[in-house]
Amino acid sequence: MEPLPDVVERTEEASVGAGPDPARGAAPAPHRRRSGFRLRDWRMGTKLATVLVIPTLAFLVLAGVQTRSLVGRTTTLSDFAGQVGIGRQVTTVIDRLQQERDRSAGELAALRRAGARADRDAAVVALRPFQEATDRAVDELRTAAAPLADADAAWRISYSEALEAYDQVVGIRAAVPAVLLSSDTILSNYHRSVAALISLLAEPSPGGGRQELTEAVLRYVQLARVKELSSRIRGELYAVARSGRYTSDNQVTLSDLRAQQLTALGAFRVAATDEQVRRYDRTSVDPAFVAATRLEERALPVGDAKPVLPSAPQWWAATEQRQALFGQIEGEIVDDAVGRADDASARQLRETLLVAGGIVTVLLVAVLISLLVGRSVARAMRQLRGQALRIAQVELPMTLERLRAVDRPVGTIAVPPAVINSQDEIGELAEAFVAVHRSAVGVAVEQATMRQNVNAMFVNLARRSQVLVERQLELLDDLEREESDPDQLENLFKLDHLAARMRRNDESLLVLAGTESTRRWNRPVGLGAVLLAASAEIEQYQRIRHESRADLHVVGHAVGDLVHLFAELLENATTFSRPETAVRVVVRADGPGALVEIIDQGIGMGPAALAEANAVLAEPPAADVGVSERMGLFVVSHLGARHGVWVQLRPGREGLVTRVRIPSGLLAEAFAPDLDPAMPARTLPDRVAAGSRGLGVATAELPVAGRHPARPQPAPPQMTPALPVSPLTGRPLGDATEAAPTGPTVPAGAPGAVPRPRPAAGRAEHVLAPVAGPSAGGGWFSRQGPTSSVLGVTPPPARTPVTGGTNERGLPVRVPMAQLAAVSPADRPHRAVVRHEPDPEAVGGMLSRFYGGVRRAETEETTVMYLPRDEGERQ
Repeated sequence: MEPLPDVVERTEEASVGAGPDPARGAAPAPHRRRSGFRLRDWRMGTKLATVLVIPTLAFLVLAGVQTRSLVGRTTTLSDFAGQVGIGRQVTTVIDRLQQERDRSAGELAALRRAGARADRDAAVVALRPFQEATDRAVDELRTAAAPLADADAAWRISYSEALEAYDQVVGIRAAVPAVLLSSDTILSNYHRSVAALISLLAEPSPGGGRQELTEAVLRYVQLARVKELSSRIRGELYAVARSGRYTSDNQVTLSDLRAQQLTALGAFRVAATDEQVRRYDRTSVDPAFVAATRLEERALPVGDAKPVLPSAPQWWAATEQRQALFGQIEGEIVDDAVGRADDASARQLRETLLVAGGIVTVLLVAVLISLLVGRSVARAMRQLRGQALRIAQVELPMTLERLRAVDRPVGTIAVPPAVINSQDEIGELAEAFVAVHRSAVGVAVEQATMRQNVNAMFVNLARRSQVLVERQLELLDDLEREESDPDQLENLFKLDHLAARMRRNDESLLVLAGTESTRRWNRPVGLGAVLLAASAEIEQYQRIRHESRADLHVVGHAVGDLVHLFAELLENATTFSRPETAVRVVVRADGPGALVEIIDQGIGMGPAALAEANAVLAEPPAADVGVSERMGLFVVSHLGARHGVWVQLRPGREGLVTRVRIPSGLLAEAFAPDLDPAMPARTLPDRVAAGSRGLGVATAELPVAGRHPARPQPAPPQMTPALPVSPLTGRPLGDATEAAPTGPTVPAGAPGAVPRPRPAAGRAEHVLAPVAGPSAGGGWFSRQGPTSSVLGVTPPPARTPVTGGTNERGLPVRVPMAQLAAVSPADRPHRAVVRHEPDPEAVGGMLSRFYGGVRRAETEETTVMYLPRDEGERQ
């Protein structure tokens, strides 16, 4: 099948309307591309975010700088407190290392004094407790310093140097019993280790502006130096006492150490607080401290007095008590420094947290206020945008669609108010949108009113034209019945078909105007009869071949529209295919519905045109100027949408295949045959249904204009095949043996040629309408409209009304349902059905015209065509 006569290849037209297609939901394209570098192209959300983000970022930068400074100071003080905190472990290591050094100095002196008779094992045993105590103290220091692995670089360097110096002490220990090295070499390693540890004590720095913390560190460092000098004096005198020799070098060394001790003590008194000075003074008058000091002063050369060396045990015991007193004072000063460092670190941490919390609070409050304001503006803009899009894409298109429905009166259309009630510029803009909406709706109402007026004009013109066409058809019926000349009869047949097509164009105008057809049917009709009626509506009805594979019936109210729909499709198939080809109509059941396929052998359609035609069939377009160019496609689309009939065009092997799926709602059970009234003279006889079902088998050699038939082969007389039945007259095609009641005899035609029969002209009413006869008055398509006799349901009113007597006023009493037609045999009165015989004159005239046409076909030169054998045999 080919495209409908009005389906042509065309370019896409730019649609002009009030908004985008609501079915597609696509927003109109902007007139230019949006650029992110132009401020005016930024979205409102972006602009609001920019206004809010830039001040927030500036505040965050300043707050970040301040917070970073506070965090840096907090981190510095925290590290400072940790470094000061391990001062306890450092002073413990220094004390243990001093004891090991001073005792090693005495053991070295004793071993050198004894010479070869020295008991080295006793020296090792005597030094081992001191060495183990030092190792334990160092291990505790390592453990305490582990959390400070990420401290500042200066402290880590000092700590590493202290550990390296201690490792040298551990390595030099083995040289003490063996006396392989000099005492100065061995003791110098101890001196370096103690000096590295004292440097580690002085390394913590609280940063700038923390003088009190720096002085706290300086106090215990100065006291540690005083204690170190006191320990070296103890070791020097203990070595002299163990060796028994007190040389002038020893005296000079002791005097120098004593002077350094007094200097360090003075520095301590300067750095220490008054309480610490008093604490030192109280310690210095302690009997043990005083006893050790006196022994030290007697051993030093003062003037002409001879130094008196104490015994080694006495000196060691007295100085050990003094070193213990120094350790107590040192511990108190270190604890004081640790407390000050912890307090400073805690204060700084609280300050940092307060400042950071204040910054975060201010930022959150600012951001919250900004978000509230921005959200209010953005929400208003979104609501405004949503209302504008809803107006453009939903409300206005729905209003236009409502106004486009011409079968409804134009009522009052309310425009919803603005969704924003604010008094700012956004509220005013929303009111402006509502005003624009009201104006657009007003214009649309005016256009709809004008369109309804135009449609009413179309309907009136179409009705007038229908009346004229019906009168013309009635006149043609009268002329055809009375005409016997074949030439004039053929011209009358052509006029008959042209009038039928004009009537279908009038019905198409009604569809264009949105008005339903006046043709009605109140009972189920066979689908085959509907297709035959559609075939009778077209000009080239002889080329239609029906193949019915199911006995289906269509509800009465949809018969007229389906006849119109199939007539448009069949006319399209015959128009765009070669004249010598046939158009097949295949009917079969499709689940609960029915499927009709119209197959032609035409020129086909391109993919683009086919897709466009199917789109129009799927979505009926609105009536516009282009409808006049594609009226058939428009009518099929709207009729299919009206009844839920699915129509689709598909490419076939040689042409197109039109698939029409009829839903189950349009199918019904067959009407009881005994309820049918009598058939008119030109109505399809009873055997048409059987004949139409047999068309596919019996038309293998059916002649079609434009092709010569194959020469028939002689056959035995007893094997004469039955001829196919005409779908319009009900008579066998080509049957020339039946004599007509009136008219001349039919001459023999050319040998071997089967002439194409020329049946009487038929229309849809001749196939479907069960009228009583031409004299019934008011046919299905008459000016007076369908009468009860045409509809076949209500019989003519009785000449004598059935009454139940008279009432008290003398009026007749109506008997309910006494004059209604029965719808079933059980409700019908038991009486013989009156059969109206056809008019003999009408039948004679029809047969005369038929055989006149056959005679004319035999006398003129006719080109005939036979269908292929396989096509005629396919069911």
